[in-house]
Amino acid sequence: MRPEGPAAAPQRFNNRQVIHLQGLRFKANLGILDFERTGPQPIQVDAEVNLGALPIVARDADIGRVLDYRRVRAAIIDECTAEHTDLVEALVGKLCNRLMSMAGVVGVRVKLTKLEIFPDCEVAVSAETGQW
Repeated sequence: MRPEGPAAAPQRFNNRQVIHLQGLRFKANLGILDFERTGPQPIQVDAEVNLGALPIVARDADIGRVLDYRRVRAAIIDECTAEHTDLVEALVGKLCNRLMSMAGVVGVRVKLTKLEIFPDCEVAVSAETGQW
């Protein structure tokens, strides 16, 4: 039951808005081992893009007023497939820089997982940059 009294004013801003992309899987040329240099291998990217405090969107269908998560997805795939990268750590750094360069982004968390590097486990490297 709601307590009686004056209704709370509607919130105009959220404290933080974050776009989450989880489980984005595709192939990329990545690694220093001989077999990793022969062709692309499957990876998974998980990313969080912090947009900071934003006006609360209500009944507004204008995609131009928000960061379109399709652009975030495309930027991740483009950065990971543009060229061969030797180290996962270097590719994670490239991803952080690419996503931080997008309009309105104040923080980025990225996790890149090599899915088939070992038969008994996956290997991942993550990084965080900007404001959280």
